Amino acid sequence: MSEQSRGKYALILGGMSAFGPLSMDMYLPALPAISGELNAGASQVQLSLMACTIGLALGQLVMGPLSDTYGRRRPLLIGVVVFALASLACALAPSAYALAALRLVQGFGGAAGIVIARVVVRDLFSGVALAKFFSLLMLVNGVVPVLAPVLGGQLLRVTSWRGVFVTLCAIGAALLVAALLALPETLPPEQRRPGSLPQTLRTFGGLLRDRMFIGFALSAALAFAAMFAYISGSSFVLQDVHHLSPQMFSVVFGVNSIGIVAMGQINGLLVGKVDSRRLLAIGLSCNALGGISVAASTVLGLGLFALLPALFVTVASIGLVFPNATALALSGHRETAGSASALLGVLQFMIGGLVSPLVGIAGSDTAVPMGLVMGALSASAVVVFAVMTRRSGITRAAAQPR
Repeated sequence: MSEQSRGKYALILGGMSAFGPLSMDMYLPALPAISGELNAGASQVQLSLMACTIGLALGQLVMGPLSDTYGRRRPLLIGVVVFALASLACALAPSAYALAALRLVQGFGGAAGIVIARVVVRDLFSGVALAKFFSLLMLVNGVVPVLAPVLGGQLLRVTSWRGVFVTLCAIGAALLVAALLALPETLPPEQRRPGSLPQTLRTFGGLLRDRMFIGFALSAALAFAAMFAYISGSSFVLQDVHHLSPQMFSVVFGVNSIGIVAMGQINGLLVGKVDSRRLLAIGLSCNALGGISVAASTVLGLGLFALLPALFVTVASIGLVFPNATALALSGHRETAGSASALLGVLQFMIGGLVSPLVGIAGSDTAVPMGLVMGALSASAVVVFAVMTRRSGITRAAAQPR
């Protein structure tokens, strides 16, 4: 594949896989305005965030198996259309509850982009090339969480919160056109699997019994959840506890996100020279080192001097964890790649969503819960990886060039 084609696919698939942070982060600066205009309390407005997260998880469970049955292109295009139309409908929402319902639909549609983008990459690449391309996607996935709230904030200078959702609709429409024109079907009819609910459940059951798959998927999900805890709690910890200004918080958040991008690109250079499983082990070890250091710095009250480097290591390590764990988890499941990708994504969103409320369990004036949650999750990721992925056959297969 030419470099031009790789770049084209990276932009389209990277945009599709970024539907999650785009949907959740871009409208965050508008929450107070939404609350005021819709005469709703903060908890009512925050229902829209939870609804979107649920939609992203459920949508992956549905769209992943459908892509194994009907091919990648049709479910992907339908999902993007649903995302774009639901985004436009969100801009017209008359109440907080209507907004939450529409956000559920928006997340469901966006999930098709997330889950099928991973599967298309699995269809197009294998071995070293697969891990390298996932590293390339980290460039997009690392930048979007930084830019999305900034873009949302700038949009509010020239439009209302409804304009943010119109912009999301426009992004969805642009990606739809790009996919229609430049993204081919990557699963030939002869490789598709007959679909039914019992068959889907059997497929998921087989994946759940695959110790190697669960080892890679669960260790990555736990590391991702540690980062999710950071995203949920860092605003309160850094601003309320350590008194950083909103501008300095944005700088810290941006630097950590750049760390993900940098490590993802370093991973792309190392794949093929260093075994993918070893790179994943290094990433998880760095994640655990950072997470345990965050826990220590918060419990012992060591201050920003110790906390900021620990947060950077924890977050940046995702650039090593995500591409290698995804490539290794999907490498042994070519025929059920859609279902495997769905389960991979659901584990990440489910664990991340379950632990995020824990970081604020003691209020906004202490960093200890965030530190303990991050330390426990990152350490658990290493344990799961060490116990469940001892067999190396899949690793040797994944490390061979296509």
